[in-house]
Amino acid sequence: MTSTVRSQKVEVAVAAADVLGQTPLWCERSARLWWIDIDRQLHRSFDPATGLCTSSRHDCRFLGSQALTSDGAHMLAQDLSLGIRDCESGPLRRFCDVEQGLDNRLNDGRVDARGRLWIGTMDNELHRANGSLYRVDGDGTVTPMFGDVIVTNGIAFSPDNRILYFTDTRRYCTWCFDFDLDDGVIGNRRLFADHTATSERPDGACVDVDGGLWTAFFSGSRIVRYRPDGQIDTVIPLPATNPTCVCFGGSRLNTLFVTSARKFLDDGQLSREHEAGHLFAIHGISQGLPEHRFAANLCAPN
Repeated sequence: MTSTVRSQKVEVAVAAADVLGQTPLWCERSARLWWIDIDRQLHRSFDPATGLCTSSRHDCRFLGSQALTSDGAHMLAQDLSLGIRDCESGPLRRFCDVEQGLDNRLNDGRVDARGRLWIGTMDNELHRANGSLYRVDGDGTVTPMFGDVIVTNGIAFSPDNRILYFTDTRRYCTWCFDFDLDDGVIGNRRLFADHTATSERPDGACVDVDGGLWTAFFSGSRIVRYRPDGQIDTVIPLPATNPTCVCFGGSRLNTLFVTSARKFLDDGQLSREHEAGHLFAIHGISQGLPEHRFAANLCAPN
C-alpha cells in the first residue's frame, strides 16, 4: 500500500531560488545543511538553529557535487576535477582529475563507509552516453567502474553496506549492485526501478535507517520512498516541478531536506511556481543515517 504525505507537511527552509540546487548533505559537526547550486557555482549552507544562510562562489563552469571529509573540510567537484576546501573562506586545493577530454561534468556522488568517494560523470548535452561511474580513493587514485551513462544520479548505499544504488536519470532507471565494502567493488547489476514507460526522471536519492530509498523526481513534483524490494510505499507531493535531491538532517536526522531547481521552467511556469528552486524541509517523516566522510590522504597529487 502506498501512502501520500499531505503537502502541508512540506515547508520552505530557505527561499534559495537556486537555478539547479543539488547534493544536500547534513554536517553534524557544524549542525548545518550544505548544498550547491550547480549552474551558479555556489556552495551554500543553512543553520536551522539561527536561520542563517551563507553562500560562496567558485571559479568553474559547473560546481557539480560535494562531499564531507574526515578532517572537517569539504570536497567539491568542479567540472571534471575534485578539490578540497579546508575552511569556509579558504581556497579550493586541487585533489585530482576524474576525467579528461570529454564534454562531460561531474555530477552525483556519495562516500562509502571506508571513506572512498563514488562519483559519476554526465553528458553536458543530456543525451549522449559519455558518462561513467568512478571510485576515488583517499590517495587520489581514480578507478572506473562502468561507462555507458548519460546522467549519473541517485548514488546511495544500503544501511548494511551490501547494496549500492545508482540512477541514470536520462535512461529513467535505477539499478542496484552487490557491494563489497572491504574490496570496494560492485557486481550483479540488476534493475531496481524502471520508469522508461513514462519517461519519468529519478534524480538524487538517500537511504533511511530501515533501508528505504528516498528519490526526488525531476520534472515530477514529488519525492518517493522505495522499500528494499523496489515497491513504492510513500509519495510526497511538492510545490515545485523540479525537486533534485534529498538528505536527512537535523539533530535527530529526522528532517528530510529537498533541493530543487528553476532550470528548464519557462517564464509562465516561474510566474506561477513561486517556490521553484527553494530548499524544502519535511519533519518527522523518517530517520536517516549520518553521511560518511571522505578519507583524504594529504599526500595525494594536486
